[in-house]
Amino acid sequence: MEVCYQLPVLPLDRPVPKHVLGRRGAICLTSSPILFGGPAPRQLSKRRGAISYDSSDQTALYIRMLDVQLRAQTSYTPERQRRSEGDERRVGHERTQRRQHAHFCTDFRPLQSRTDAVRSEAEQPVRSVLSFQKNLHSSHYSRNHTHATHHTLDQEYIGQAKCLLRKVGSWSFDIFLFDRLSNGKSLVDLTLHLFIDYGLIKLFRLDLLKLRQFLVMVHEAYRRQNPYHNALHAADVTQAMYCYMQEPQLSESLTSCDILLGLLAAATHDLDHPGVNQTFLIKTNHYLASLYQNASVLENHHWKCAVSLLRESGLLSHFPSEDRQNLEERLGSLILATDISRQNEYLSQFRAHLDRADLHLNNSQNRHFILQMALKCADICNPCRPWHISKLWSHKVTDEFFSQGDSEKRQNLDVSILCDRNANTVAKIQIGFISFVVEPLFLEWARFSDTPLSQIMLGHMTSNKYKWTHLPQEDLRESTQSTSSKTLPQGGLGP
Repeated sequence: MEVCYQLPVLPLDRPVPKHVLGRRGAICLTSSPILFGGPAPRQLSKRRGAISYDSSDQTALYIRMLDVQLRAQTSYTPERQRRSEGDERRVGHERTQRRQHAHFCTDFRPLQSRTDAVRSEAEQPVRSVLSFQKNLHSSHYSRNHTHATHHTLDQEYIGQAKCLLRKVGSWSFDIFLFDRLSNGKSLVDLTLHLFIDYGLIKLFRLDLLKLRQFLVMVHEAYRRQNPYHNALHAADVTQAMYCYMQEPQLSESLTSCDILLGLLAAATHDLDHPGVNQTFLIKTNHYLASLYQNASVLENHHWKCAVSLLRESGLLSHFPSEDRQNLEERLGSLILATDISRQNEYLSQFRAHLDRADLHLNNSQNRHFILQMALKCADICNPCRPWHISKLWSHKVTDEFFSQGDSEKRQNLDVSILCDRNANTVAKIQIGFISFVVEPLFLEWARFSDTPLSQIMLGHMTSNKYKWTHLPQEDLRESTQSTSSKTLPQGGLGP
């Protein structure tokens, strides 16, 4: 299916159905005469890959459209493009459909008046949609399709996502792209893929349905309104954790239980994050701060949430009670290590081990400590990603910081460090974060694991720091303005 760029955003006379909006993007049109003079167009320019149509009987139809750019990035070629010459007639028929659809997509014109002529003209694309949908349906579900099944548009996206997962061990893996291809379920699909890749399902006799249910519950437990601490961040950390566990020293030493713990900890390490830091919870007398006595408040909450979901899903219910309890405790130990306030404590311990050269990975305690350090690296690895990915994360985390600062101002509280949008910029925050937090940790990690991946990460980190330092003033003002222009919540940011 060809891509039709610069499609118009048409006014809507009724809300787009939730299941359509949930499918990553919608442009809506209608045959209803109420359309003319209707409300202002919805802001759908950022939503990719779908056209939705509300017919007069309010039956919602949608068409997922391919994105050639996405296909190029994933190196995915639809099956119909790999068929033999004996299928030329069928391929020719598909091309005809493609041309008809491309014509349909490019034939839209802005609706400007309420004349009968314009209304009649506007009805033509509607019939084209229904005709195209009918042809697609009949060709796809024909009893004569056998091995010549036409791929639906959703299958194209699934195919691209599967193709991208083949590169899951690459440090340049684009989690934003994968999230679009997986319809916003990147954490579920990526983690499930890694469980299968490692053979953990068969090895630990896990119920596949319970595993998927657990991962969906984990995905839903992340607050999607958070700009940074959400399910996409958890998916990114899980992918980074996989890269570290594939490093020679770890891949040769980690047991299957270590791998299981590493993936579970990465996927759940920020469960139910409220979008504010520990300082905010303490000074607002939040119940979580009282519950955990102001010590690793968020990390303790993430851990307990993870244990709760494990028990509710029954994923490990077949484990002996003692083994299950031991696994939950070790999971907590990994998640608690991500507390940024204890960064120097873990870093000093790591440096001392490296100086003494006594990190022997045949020792279970040493392996667990390395998993803790790997998870810490994965949690803050954004500055070590390629620039186009790192920059996106930088803006997202700054959005979250500034939202907290705005909430503190509304409550007449002292604004936390880095959270005052009037005193900070994205570049300033990133330069300080890289210099004092990221660089010291990743230099020690490179001492432990002196591999091409470590050098790649250090290279990106140095390059990104340089770019933030020498960012042109125009770009600097633009990035600051784009961050400050967000619509902020009027209520508190706590749970």
